[in-house]
Amino acid sequence: MTTSPPAASGAALVLFSGGQDSGTCLAWALDRYDRVETIGFFYGQRHAVELECRAPLRAAIAGLRPWRATLGADTMLDISAALATLGATAMTAEIEIETTEAGLPNTFVPGRNLLFLTYAAALAYRRGIGALVGGMCETDYSGYPDCRNTTMQAMQLALSLGLDRAVTVETPLMYRDKAATWELAAELGGAALVEALRTGSHSCYRGERATLHDWGYGCGTCPACELRAAGWQRWRAARADFVDGA
Repeated sequence: MTTSPPAASGAALVLFSGGQDSGTCLAWALDRYDRVETIGFFYGQRHAVELECRAPLRAAIAGLRPWRATLGADTMLDISAALATLGATAMTAEIEIETTEAGLPNTFVPGRNLLFLTYAAALAYRRGIGALVGGMCETDYSGYPDCRNTTMQAMQLALSLGLDRAVTVETPLMYRDKAATWELAAELGGAALVEALRTGSHSCYRGERATLHDWGYGCGTCPACELRAAGWQRWRAARADFVDGA
């Protein structure tokens, strides 16, 4: 019988998609933990270009501080086949983005974050990691129920019980709006991190990277772009003293 190494209090596994929020969370974790690994998921998302951003953004963030030695392995999981059998959404198919009768954008993929956390916890168990870090937020968000703090607390309890080992689910952005997320990036890595996230991360649900706006690449009209752009504008209005560039 094989056994897994004991959970390390100084290690964290970051759910890293290649987007602004998960990139900020990666910097946050690197600033706090002795060892940081990352995990990403291909689930058939139409904005799979975010996955192409992961490696260069990961490397750029690691190089901004004495973080390169702290950053460990990256794991990519393909769970597209499983999710595809459950039905399509505007996040996973060429469907026009609109609001459903439930009041949610049809970009909502039911159970997505629950699956992400379950897979991440299974990997963390084998890697001796006790903390999962994700960019879930219920302040500036599209209303997804699996982003709420109550959901994260319930998942933390369920994972800890199911693995018979303490699992901590860290959500540093939970009560930060997008302006505050930009500010956190500035605090963690200064103008260099802000620029890395602005130009190197991807959040647009339509996968548009042809146009670079002042807030980053995107179509400018999907829910993710609207939240990111509005947050950038609020943050820059409040931080007129902030100097762009590295």
